Amino acid sequence: MCWRQCLRGYEPMSSDDPIALKIVVGGGFGVGKTTMIGAVSEIKPLSTEETLTSASSGTGTDRLEGIENKATTTVALDFGRITLQKQNLVLLLFGTPGQQRFWFTWDDLSLGAIGAVVLADTRRLLDCFAAVEYFESRDVPFVVAVNEFDADDAYRYSSEEVREALELRADVPVLLCDARDPASAKHVLVSLVSYAHSVSLRRARERAVHTPPPASPLQHSSDLGATS
Repeated sequence: MCWRQCLRGYEPMSSDDPIALKIVVGGGFGVGKTTMIGAVSEIKPLSTEETLTSASSGTGTDRLEGIENKATTTVALDFGRITLQKQNLVLLLFGTPGQQRFWFTWDDLSLGAIGAVVLADTRRLLDCFAAVEYFESRDVPFVVAVNEFDADDAYRYSSEEVREALELRADVPVLLCDARDPASAKHVLVSLVSYAHSVSLRRARERAVHTPPPASPLQHSSDLGATS
């Protein structure tokens, strides 16, 4: 079974055209969402970054530990595109704002997405809880990608340590990545596509099992006779 049979979305003009799939890149403030999309996008990424204000400073609501040098923040979305030639897919990447005051945009950005990448910074692991809970509550398949920064004081957590800390289901992939590296970021996206595909197939099988077969014409006639 292919994507055309198990996902709703853009239908190409012919079987030779790539299928376009929407993917959301979420996570906490300053975790690397803009960086990841910029690293893999084959077009110039659309970014809506603005200069940080006092609302995001040490007196504001956002935690800047580990990202003290961050000067800008996404206020609406990031957008990029990457073609996966082998899979005959075009991935449309939508990055969500990390600041809490812009979370109201997440519903629109996630509409129609086949899956999501939740970027995590182990120096501020709690910051990705909101994204994990958001996608879990909406049954959106997601992978957690731990963006490994090269800071000397950053402890290197294993995938299982991250899974346990975030209380993830056993089937949710946890990957280690470098959001700055195109190959690493692409690996995360390919892994998400594969996982979302398997989830879609599983849900299709579950629907088939729980859907009663239609009544035959003879059964329908028998029911009518019983009530007359």
